[in-house]
Amino acid sequence: MTTADFAHLFGGARVMAILRGLPVAETVRLAERAWDLGIEVVEVPVATADAVPALRAAVEAGAARGRIVGAGTVLDDETVAAAADAGAAFTVAPGLDLAVADAAAARGLPHLPGVATPTEAQAALRHGLTWLKAFPAISLGPAWFKAIAGPFPQLRFVATGGLDATNAAAFLDAGVRVVAVGSALTDPEQLDHLAKLTTPHP
Repeated sequence: MTTADFAHLFGGARVMAILRGLPVAETVRLAERAWDLGIEVVEVPVATADAVPALRAAVEAGAARGRIVGAGTVLDDETVAAAADAGAAFTVAPGLDLAVADAAAARGLPHLPGVATPTEAQAALRHGLTWLKAFPAISLGPAWFKAIAGPFPQLRFVATGGLDATNAAAFLDAGVRVVAVGSALTDPEQLDHLAKLTTPHP
């Protein structure tokens, strides 16, 4: 299995919106707001079954706009199946579980596992996973990404955990491909500032 599909799915996206634990209507509203501002990729975590309707609604709203929606906090085979049935374009997990990655692959879904150490990064790479989620990014810090690029230049990282409009740019400057922002998105000013990061600086 390979996660090369993320290069196609994300394209030039630099910001991903994580819409966690929100009612269905609010999930769709914030997803549409993000898309309007140029934040093209949305993740809806489905840690519990009652979050699946919000994922499904976001997927349907995204399809109408040609935008993709992934499922986050995918921890087991059952959640992989629920995400696939809801139409998710990819799955995301906070940690590295190769069985979950394989279950997602079997469903045709690229999987973005979480890592926080070189050992986990190497294990993921050995499994053919080249796009990884670094979590919690705020604890790792931008310097971690510069350091990890030395032994693992082929890896591409999505930074998640504690990011907002005040610190996301530092992670992009450190080589992160995509910054994923969650709770900060409930602040309208955050969305506006994050939208400015969607276009690389000249």
